[in-house]
Amino acid sequence: VQLQASGGGLVQPGGSLRLSCAASIKIFSADVMAWYRQAPGKQRELVAALTRGGRLNYAESVVGRFTMSRNAPKNTVYLQMNSLKPEDTAVYYCKAEMPGRSDAWGQGTQVTVSS
Repeated sequence: VQLQASGGGLVQPGGSLRLSCAASIKIFSADVMAWYRQAPGKQRELVAALTRGGRLNYAESVVGRFTMSRNAPKNTVYLQMNSLKPEDTAVYYCKAEMPGRSDAWGQGTQVTVSS
């Protein structure tokens, strides 16, 4: 399983970015597609997760600001990030939780929120 994350960059506080994660598999073959982030000196944390059945789960810190979605024909999941804050600065990773297999991780994309 190959996951290619993209869309990171430098944005000012209050700005928006949309991350994409293109998968080499049909995303409905994964039990869960998720976005994680890891800031310098901190543990990797869950940002958003989307189950095969369409159930969404968000970290409390991003509720109302971030939206995860998917485009099944393109085998791609997205993370729309609005009202970005400096504390959102991190490397963002996508993950696929596959039935009966080890989780697959993408390579990460840097998001920096700074004025």
